[in-house]
Amino acid sequence: MLRLVLSVVLLDPAAVTEASQRDVPVPRVLTPDGDRLGYAPVPRPYTGARRLTGVVLGRDPVTRTDVVCGGTVVGSRSRSLVLTAAHCLYHDGRPLRNLAFLPGYDGGRPRLGIWPAERVWVPERWRSEPYSPSLLPYDVGLVGVVRRARPLEAVTGRGLRPMPTSEGTRLRGLELLGYPVGKRYPGLTMHRCVGDAVEGLHHGPGLLVTRNCHAAAGGSGGPALYGGALAGVVSSSSPLSDAKGYTVITRLGGRVFERMLARADETMRLKQPPAGRDAAAESPAEGSMRLRRPG
Repeated sequence: MLRLVLSVVLLDPAAVTEASQRDVPVPRVLTPDGDRLGYAPVPRPYTGARRLTGVVLGRDPVTRTDVVCGGTVVGSRSRSLVLTAAHCLYHDGRPLRNLAFLPGYDGGRPRLGIWPAERVWVPERWRSEPYSPSLLPYDVGLVGVVRRARPLEAVTGRGLRPMPTSEGTRLRGLELLGYPVGKRYPGLTMHRCVGDAVEGLHHGPGLLVTRNCHAAAGGSGGPALYGGALAGVVSSSSPLSDAKGYTVITRLGGRVFERMLARADETMRLKQPPAGRDAAAESPAEGSMRLRRPG
């Protein structure tokens, strides 16, 4: 399986890719009403895990480009953590600036407010080593958002629990959520893809691969859901010219993610404001601000 993983490309969150619509063979499309990438728009209103999912915005201070990825609320005692891909927080080895999470993002509107990032966490290897496909099992990150009058989960609903998986895991009916950008994709609405995932690489925390979905740019950081839990994060895909496209998912198993989550949760709990803070001054931005995708 190593050869397959070495053929991937990161889903560049700053890119707007003209994705072909003929990459996944029709018999492999499992999503009801799915297109040739395996994706279909998510029906409104967004509820459950879809209400917890949104976009992570940031800016590369060197290239001065906007970055847009997916993200979702992960359950924690601090009630203030968002799960996304590490390369959505560190772009080309640089930490992004002006990061914020917009849950329930729909039609260019932050329906559940704009939540600025207070701190981010990625595995040490992602920060310190030059990019190579061997880093993909570590392409997972966490965002601690500013706690306002109420914590993030008080607005979105309870965050999803991580589901650690072991080597050799096969998951049937995995659901990927994200905001793909490109041909016939406005980048403003949530899409879903249903796929069967198999082991992609026995290295470190490991990877999952689905051949039923071919994620385009903008899909990075979106959740991979299984049985109401978070099985992983969308990391990368085969080149869009691949006639039999697939998507690579970073698993949440292993001590690297467990330790990172525990550290982030403890840090954000210590940052909680004292009781009685001015709620009016801290209320999240309302969903009247319209945002556009870069490009």
